[in-house]
Amino acid sequence: MTGSAGVLSEPKPVNRYSTFVGRGPSKVIHWEHWSNPDAATYITGIDYYVQPRSCIRRLNALYPALGLPEPESDTPLPRIDEQAGRDRWGEVLRDSWQQDSARNRFGSREAMLAFSPLAQGDFTGWNVVVDSGGGDFRSVDVIYERYRRHYPAEWGDRAPEGSDASVGFYNTLFMWPLLVFGYQNFLENCLDPRFERILGEFAEINRRVFKAFARLPVNFVVCHDDIVTTKGPICSPGWMRKYIFPRYEEFWSILRASGKEVIFMVDGCVDAFVDDLMACGARGIISEPVTDYRAIARRYDNPFIAGEGDCRVLMRNDPDEIRVMVTHMVETARMSGGYMMCIGNHIPYNVPPEAIKLYLDLAHEWAYR
Repeated sequence: MTGSAGVLSEPKPVNRYSTFVGRGPSKVIHWEHWSNPDAATYITGIDYYVQPRSCIRRLNALYPALGLPEPESDTPLPRIDEQAGRDRWGEVLRDSWQQDSARNRFGSREAMLAFSPLAQGDFTGWNVVVDSGGGDFRSVDVIYERYRRHYPAEWGDRAPEGSDASVGFYNTLFMWPLLVFGYQNFLENCLDPRFERILGEFAEINRRVFKAFARLPVNFVVCHDDIVTTKGPICSPGWMRKYIFPRYEEFWSILRASGKEVIFMVDGCVDAFVDDLMACGARGIISEPVTDYRAIARRYDNPFIAGEGDCRVLMRNDPDEIRVMVTHMVETARMSGGYMMCIGNHIPYNVPPEAIKLYLDLAHEWAYR
């Protein structure tokens, strides 16, 4: 897309508001978990590492329904072979993952069960949350100020009507102890009676979070918790309905009372808990392709749903299989005004660029309600 002088023009931003609330336009838009710089370079002809912003801007111009976040500038990025680290995520190598620090944080199980999240309060440097510039949760005001600076001052305390302005939080509740203690330690501790106090303190921290979010100028809150695996629940439905879902309902009622809608994000197969999540106040769910999205579309009135596309299909790079997948996704999209095209299990760096391009081309041509 170019302007009259042949210069790349600003692509029109994708506004997700109508789809989030179940009234999506005829053209089905995307929500993609994108971490494939080589594909962006391949599709656009602009080297992502040399001109990251121009590359993604061109990608969005080629596929107006895509709406990927654009880098802040065209400052060149170090290529993978110029970086230090062992774990790759998109265009960067990292030295650690959350679980590495969790394994070494406590010397014993007794130390874990004696831990007080409220006494800690400030989790900066703990690498346990995907947060907006810090991890201090000692008060509602501290949390609010940290997030508020990311929105225009002129908005005051309310987002413009019809805006898709949103805020996200990684640790709706379940992820807090999982990341603080580590996955295996969490599973060993969660049935101990002493764990109830710990979870209650994490819940108190999140009351502060959601009270702060209720004051932000946003219309949507994306709440993340990985409460399932690809095979289903991590903890029993009984445990979840005693300790987790009542608190979701409380937290989300705070948001809904301030006029905000909740989108729930989860990895894995969430079929067992869809009804619980919707009853707690979620507007819809973004998950992975192992979830039955057509069942959700049938049970609810135009729910938000995303994540039906499968990166394993893209990895195999079989054009016929990709066409079948996109056809299926478009058919599901016609069942709900809240459907978004989405490769639910991510588009990581090693997916073949030509497979991604075919998926985007087919969606661009076919994805209409």
